[in-house]
Amino acid sequence: MHYLTQAGRKIGKNKFLYIMLVPMVLYYVLFHYMPMYGAQIAFRDYLPSIGIWESPWVGMTYFKQFFNSVYFGRLMRNTLLINLYDLLVGFTFTVALALLINEVTSRRYKKFVQTVLYMPHFISVVVLAGLVVSFLSPSGPINNLIRMLGGETIRFMQEKTWYRTIFVFSGIWQDAGWGTIVYLAALTNIDISLYEAAIADGASRFKRMLYITIPCIMPTVIVMLILRMGNIFTVGFEKTMLLYNELTYETADVIATYVYRRGIIGAEYSFSTAVGLYNSVLNLATIVIFNAISKKANDIGLW
Repeated sequence: MHYLTQAGRKIGKNKFLYIMLVPMVLYYVLFHYMPMYGAQIAFRDYLPSIGIWESPWVGMTYFKQFFNSVYFGRLMRNTLLINLYDLLVGFTFTVALALLINEVTSRRYKKFVQTVLYMPHFISVVVLAGLVVSFLSPSGPINNLIRMLGGETIRFMQEKTWYRTIFVFSGIWQDAGWGTIVYLAALTNIDISLYEAAIADGASRFKRMLYITIPCIMPTVIVMLILRMGNIFTVGFEKTMLLYNELTYETADVIATYVYRRGIIGAEYSFSTAVGLYNSVLNLATIVIFNAISKKANDIGLW
């Protein structure tokens, strides 16, 4: 009873904060937790005309169909390779960019650079895809420059070998600047006395960054890396749909687009739900595993 009284007092003291929290709680309940009820479709032969509960239970049938599908290997390979490519290049570039911005001494120039880097984040995926297609078209500025230098026209959007590079680097251009915000915030918490002591010892700017800046933001980097690993089997559906075509299916087709084709276009609701559920469980398992590894190796984790 005593604990309930204390809890009531704390809630009453911070009632406005709890009121502000209500919309977010409702959002997650309505759009993230309640839809979980429909996940059972993956285990049923779902027929919209009779509803979820009346649809016959088929167990793991659709999961087995997906695992035995000729597309399973290609989908897993493409999804994983695009994410690993983005992790190695995009994630590393974002951290490096934050370190470089932090080294800018002019406050005015630093704000200008940050503004320029943040702007692409506010461009919609549709506009981004349109820009990419226009710039890389046979008559676009990139191919015009190649021809001016004596090269031959490259059909970037029709050649499967170029797809992953285009997808990843267009994502870096759009989101790398915005991604630096977290690291720049972490950089502001570094004790200035550490730099002052290093300067007194004669350490160069590079050594100060190497031995003070990077180690101090490493916990933030590790946490962001763990969060990123939670989406290692997820590739942006909208962007993929806008950039890929039949000629690039071999390297561009991912789990999200396959679910769309089978579920929305093919009306195979149970099968597509099973694939989507498998993808979600895989991402959950990945983040749990990497969090455990991080906790054991560095004592840093999400929980």
